[in-house]
Amino acid sequence: MRAWAVLAVTLIMACTEAFFPFISRGKELLWGKYLRSLVYVLEESKRLVDTAMSNLKKREILSHISFCLFQTSEPTSGEIARAAEIMETSIQAMKRKVNLKIQQSQHPTDALSEDLLSIIANMSGCLPYMLPPKCPNTCLANKYRLITGACNNRDHPRWGASNTALARWLPPVYEDGFSQPRGWNPSILHNGFPLPPVREVTRHVIQVSNEVVTDDDRYSDLLMAWGQYIDHDIAFTPQSTSKAAFRGGADCQVTCENQNPCFPIQVSFRKRFYLAGNLSTANPRQQMNGLTSFLDASTLRNWTSAGAARVTRLRDSAAYLPPRNPGETRGPCFLAGDGRASRSPLPDGAAHAVAARAQPPGGSRPSARGADACTRRRKVVGALHQIITLRDYVPRILGPEAFQQYVGPYEGYDSAANPTVSNVFSTAAFRFGHATIHPLVRRLDAGFQEHPGLPGLWLHETFFSPWTLLHGGGLDPLIRGLLARPAKLQVQDQLMNEELTERLFVLSNSSTLDLASINLQRGRDHGLPGYNEWREFCGLPRLETPADLSTAIASRSVADKILDLYKHPDNIDVWLGGLAENFLPRARTGPLFACLIGKQMKALRDGDWFWWENSHVFTDAQRHELEKHSLSRVICDNTGLTRVPVDAFRVGKFPEDFESCDSIPGMNLEAWRETFPQDDKCGFPESVENGDFVHCEESGRRVLVYSCRHGYELQGHEQLTCTQEGWDFQPPLCKDSGRLPRATWVSISLAALLIGGLAGLTSTVICRWTRAGTKPTLPISETGGGTPRLRCGKHRGAGTSQGAAAQDSEQVGEEGKAETKC
Repeated sequence: MRAWAVLAVTLIMACTEAFFPFISRGKELLWGKYLRSLVYVLEESKRLVDTAMSNLKKREILSHISFCLFQTSEPTSGEIARAAEIMETSIQAMKRKVNLKIQQSQHPTDALSEDLLSIIANMSGCLPYMLPPKCPNTCLANKYRLITGACNNRDHPRWGASNTALARWLPPVYEDGFSQPRGWNPSILHNGFPLPPVREVTRHVIQVSNEVVTDDDRYSDLLMAWGQYIDHDIAFTPQSTSKAAFRGGADCQVTCENQNPCFPIQVSFRKRFYLAGNLSTANPRQQMNGLTSFLDASTLRNWTSAGAARVTRLRDSAAYLPPRNPGETRGPCFLAGDGRASRSPLPDGAAHAVAARAQPPGGSRPSARGADACTRRRKVVGALHQIITLRDYVPRILGPEAFQQYVGPYEGYDSAANPTVSNVFSTAAFRFGHATIHPLVRRLDAGFQEHPGLPGLWLHETFFSPWTLLHGGGLDPLIRGLLARPAKLQVQDQLMNEELTERLFVLSNSSTLDLASINLQRGRDHGLPGYNEWREFCGLPRLETPADLSTAIASRSVADKILDLYKHPDNIDVWLGGLAENFLPRARTGPLFACLIGKQMKALRDGDWFWWENSHVFTDAQRHELEKHSLSRVICDNTGLTRVPVDAFRVGKFPEDFESCDSIPGMNLEAWRETFPQDDKCGFPESVENGDFVHCEESGRRVLVYSCRHGYELQGHEQLTCTQEGWDFQPPLCKDSGRLPRATWVSISLAALLIGGLAGLTSTVICRWTRAGTKPTLPISETGGGTPRLRCGKHRGAGTSQGAAAQDSEQVGEEGKAETKC
């Protein structure tokens, strides 16, 4: 009886707290208009979003190409984006329902109260993602980075974490002020002119024949491959899984109209977005980063076990990324921490495979295995990524002067530095590398000559054929081609070859994509300000006249073509403007991209508590060993090559510019050997069945922290501490969880009772304000039959459900898109 009494009191208090604002303001006309349609609006919004996500899936045949093509990420990304899509659709519907007149410059949420926005956020499933993550205060959290990247900065635990919004260095520019991309509405002029279609920009300014390619006289193709690989380590904006328009259900792959979530080039659809921020303020659309922002080797993440890299051995007994479908003799694509590992064996597959093979160190003590070995390896491999990128790669891209200006020497962790990857870096600046991709994939023999049995492949022949690594001679011929053949030089009138603009991702239906147009359209989709705004942000002079533009772009013909298309310098897309600039001395970027890339890299380094140079991360001896390592050493250790250039990024001639792997320095793993006092009475217990432990130290004492595999439940003490008498507790057990424990069922029952009580009270409140015969309608769908009536007491609760997320915006019209950030 006591338990029931407590439950009753709790239910009454919860209901009173949840609905007191409604009762206390019941006489307000605004609430009367909103509440009687709110539940129906949310339910209908969920139906529209989920229908758009599923329509195309019912029609398409999932070939191995389409399986690899659409950018996927962990399920949490989909859940967040779906909740955001439902919330945006619901706010738009509520705005139309009460006939609110929104000015073009006014954010739609300004017309809805903060309380109502909170209710919509909660019922759409968006609200939980607004709450800051709970940061563990354990020795493990101080020693190892969380796999999500959260809690790197305890004051700002979301900075740099996966599934959070990309950073905005400048306010976004949307045609309606918060969501519609530039160019969404053809009738809107920019500085007096319409924006040129991106495909026209590609055809007239960017595209060049495969045969008209200038080789880089300084750097090898590996410089391009490493940049692509690192980009996939720090940024990933997932593709929308909604491929049908919310209005009319048109297929986004064939429609030429701008309908939510379609934004055709006429080619593509929009990126997933993320709602984040204070519900009481106007917050424009933000795009989500599905990865951690940190240089932490998350490309090698194994989603099924401890976040460690996973490899498999196939055919030649060498380690490769495992196939997504190991049951097939010719798997569709490789499985990695980043879904883009299968797009092409060069650079994606080759770079991923080499990095995945790198496994130092598991620990020199015999018991360093399982979770403990994985976390130690992940930490060291992440450090090698940081070293190769900031020490060897970035200075060559920026040039020595710009590197010193924007990055400079490491001065320690800066808690005020936000390491979150910025939208302009991910969407524009770091995509400069697309202009350095050679149209030909070169495969070389052991003498670094053209392989007689493996001729070069046009790039389009390799798309979504990752098993070319096996059937085409394995990894080594490709790595030799990367080392001994030059990258494509980024020449102003040779920006991108036809393999990328005319033959990108050749699909089974003979359709292709255009990478240049996708990049331009993505910048508009993400609300990036124009080229001049970013120049001003970097302290560079604005280019106002044709003469000004010619000072930044030496090719007069290219400058004239750009102005002829855009009509006004302020209209130029930032990706094109930065790409066409003259190189800085000894650099591979111009002033604008050097600034944006440099600022981002400094933030990634200085704002990372686990940066390898931070004193608490490694010992002095370990940092000394890490400094010896190089990409050349990684290649020696993880391929069959016996000779490499000392600098893997410098293109050289074989054999004079190549050194024996025996002379390439590497790490001495003795620096990681753990020694314990002779009187230590603890030792290291064996790992528990179906679980494992990770070792760390706390207050000078050794600690073991245990965890169980998925589907198993830990019974016993999670943490064991070494004392003078030995371990303070016996190791725990990992038992099959089987069915839900009794306590969980009790919690579910209580939650069901609470939800039932809230739903009943909601129905009562709504019915009180609903006049007889009212037929609420929701003008957000043109499909299906008549709009159902809201039946008091029989409406469905608006709960959340699982599913992939939509990312796009509402159809253009007289009303703007609602976009709060969640």
